[in-house]
Amino acid sequence: MNDDTVIARRQNVDGSGHGPSRSGNLLSWLSDAMSEWRRRSTWVDHVMLGLRIALLIIVVAGLTRSLTSNEYSARDWASFAVFGLTLGSIYALVSLGYTMVYGVLRMINFAHGDVFTTGAFGGLIVAGPFIESGSTVGLIGVLVAGASTSAAIAVLIERVAYRAFSRSGSLAPLICAIGASFVLQYTIRGLFGTGSRAYPDVAALNGAISLGIVQIPLVQLFVIAAALLAMAVLHVIVQHTTLGTSMRAVAEDREAAALMGINSDRVVTLTFMIGGTMAGVAGVLYALVFKQIHAFMGFTLGIKGFAAAVLGGIGNIPGAMAGGFLLGLSESLGPAALLSGFGIPAPYQLKDAIAYGLLVMILIFRPRGIFGERLSVKRM
Repeated sequence: MNDDTVIARRQNVDGSGHGPSRSGNLLSWLSDAMSEWRRRSTWVDHVMLGLRIALLIIVVAGLTRSLTSNEYSARDWASFAVFGLTLGSIYALVSLGYTMVYGVLRMINFAHGDVFTTGAFGGLIVAGPFIESGSTVGLIGVLVAGASTSAAIAVLIERVAYRAFSRSGSLAPLICAIGASFVLQYTIRGLFGTGSRAYPDVAALNGAISLGIVQIPLVQLFVIAAALLAMAVLHVIVQHTTLGTSMRAVAEDREAAALMGINSDRVVTLTFMIGGTMAGVAGVLYALVFKQIHAFMGFTLGIKGFAAAVLGGIGNIPGAMAGGFLLGLSESLGPAALLSGFGIPAPYQLKDAIAYGLLVMILIFRPRGIFGERLSVKRM
């Protein structure tokens, strides 16, 4: 075989002498891929493909009709987006507690939503004198009180309810988590009553600022900024401190971490404490936005925080943040963007359906979540 023949075969020269036809190769590759998929696929794969196509058609049709109807102005869409980021900030903080505990213990802490509630009520206890002072220090004091209350409750739950089952492969930890959730709910109900409690108005957060075409309430801007700051602090702790290194080592292999001299029980306790701190901050921020709190609000927020963690890829901290923001934006923008186009009279009554519908779609298209592929390599 001469050199010209070798070169020609390596370059796959076509009849024109100008090298391979890219369009021909692409079509050939697509044809081969489709043939291989048809050969390997089952009727379940065909049903799922049809479901994906149907969902895509519905979403595109709803978006097209909503955006062309001119029912909402550009200012309305911007306001929806800002409020979605506000909600997403709260969901992201709640989801961090779920994903941190799962990353270390491979266990879902279903009492975490009620830890969020204790933070809101812990802030309420000191909110009166602190907020009435009208100072920024007072507002920070409310956040510290809420975060400290939730952190203490989370540590107590870990020591009393979870530590005995930390190495158990049974359903005992799950049952214990449900029991701890009920204990917290009815303890708060006994201490503060069954009705809603109003949060004091924060004079420093009244008003709004103009950014282009949108008016952003100061309280929403504060919530977004506080949540981003909390997430940045958590990222520094996990990625750039000795504690973070220990947490990631325990998440990867608890037995190997113990052989390296890491106190895994201490790491687990601190993980619960940090997750509880994030939930407490979220509880106070939620109360500042919505002004009303009650003993059972943690159930709904806990479910949404868990959904956000699943969206991002359970066990992955950046994924939990991204999942929270995505869930918040879908709740705020989804009803106007999708349902209004179909003439539904009260689209915002279906905002939860939009949010959980998004969760279902993500899990259909990407079962491991947005950042799920990183879980097997780097859990935190």
